[in-house]
Amino acid sequence: MGPDMLTLRRKPRTSAWIQLGWRVGLVIGLLVFVIAVHWLERDGLRDNLDGHVSFSDVIYFTMVSVTTTGYGDVVPITAGTRIFDALVVTPIRIFFILIFLGTAYQFVLRRTWDRWLMARIQNRLRDHVVVAGYGTSGSEAVSELIARGTDPSCIVVIDPDAEALESAESLGCAVMQADATRDKTLEAVRIVEARVLMISAGRDDTSILICLTARHLAPNLRISVAVRAEDNELLARQAGATTVINPVSFTGLLLAGSAHGPNISDYIADLASTHGRVRLSEREARPEELGKPLASIATGMGVRVYRDGQPIGFWERECETLKAGDRIIEIVPSLPREADLPTAAGHANFTAPSRD
Repeated sequence: MGPDMLTLRRKPRTSAWIQLGWRVGLVIGLLVFVIAVHWLERDGLRDNLDGHVSFSDVIYFTMVSVTTTGYGDVVPITAGTRIFDALVVTPIRIFFILIFLGTAYQFVLRRTWDRWLMARIQNRLRDHVVVAGYGTSGSEAVSELIARGTDPSCIVVIDPDAEALESAESLGCAVMQADATRDKTLEAVRIVEARVLMISAGRDDTSILICLTARHLAPNLRISVAVRAEDNELLARQAGATTVINPVSFTGLLLAGSAHGPNISDYIADLASTHGRVRLSEREARPEELGKPLASIATGMGVRVYRDGQPIGFWERECETLKAGDRIIEIVPSLPREADLPTAAGHANFTAPSRD
C-alpha cells in the first residue's frame, strides 16, 4: 500500500467499553476453544509430575501455553497434539499478545500520552490564535494567517469533525476535537491567553453561542465572528464580537463593484489576500511618525486612521497629525513572487517593504 492510498473511515458506532468487552469475550472464547481441544486430546499430553492429566492440568497447560512457551512439566507427546500446539496455539499466543498490547495502548498508554502532550502544548500557548470551526471559511482563514507569516504552532483549531482537523494538523496547527460552545473546551485552549478568537462554526446560532461563551471567559479578548444572516450581525455584536463578517454581504459588494468597473472587484479581492500584488495592513503609529500627516508614512499608502476607536478618512483634517495610539490602515505591496521579481534591465533597486 503506497503513501497516497486513500482510507475510507467512519466514526465507530460502539463505545470504548463495548470494544473492550468484545476483546475480553474474544480472549475467553479462544481459551475455551483451546481448553476443549486439549481436554478431548488429553491422551496426547503427559504430566511429568504424577503421570495423570486432569482437567485442572489441561487448564494449566493451556494458560501457560497461550501466554508463554510452557515450563515442561506438562508436554505434548503425540504428533497430533504437537501439530495443534504449533499451528493453532502458537498463532493464538501471538494474537493474545497483540490484543493485550493494543488494549494497553488504547486505554492506558494513549490516554496518558495524550494528556501529557496536551499539557505540554497548553504550557506554550501564549498570544495565540484560536479558530473555532474548520469549514470552508475557517480553513481559508488559517491558510491566510500562515501566508501572512503566522507560525502554525501558534494557531489552535477547534472542530467536532476529525477529518477536518487532520487537514489543520497537517499544516502544523494544534487541534482539538471538541464543542467550542463549552467553557471546558475554551479553557483547555487557554482562551484567556489568546490574542484573537476567530469563529466560523457554519451556523449563526452556534457561532454566536461560542462568542458568548468566549466573552464570558475572556472579557478583553478580540473576537471575530462570521455570520451569514444580516439580522444576526447585531446579535453577534451584542454577544461580544469585536468584528462581525458577513461573507454573503461581501460577495454582494464584489458583485456591485463589478457593475461599475470590470477591475474593481478584482482589486478588492486583491487587497484582502496575500496572494495578490497589494494587501491591507494595520499597525500602530510609530514614534517617528507622530505629529506628521498620514500621507507622509513611508511603509505604504495610508487610507484610514482609527483614533479612540473612531475611523478617520485620509482626506479628513485629523489625519494631518498622527497621534500616539493611532491605528493606521495602509495599502502595501505584497512580497514579490519569483515571477514578479525585476530583471537586471528593469528596476534592479526595488526593495519590498517589511510586513507590519
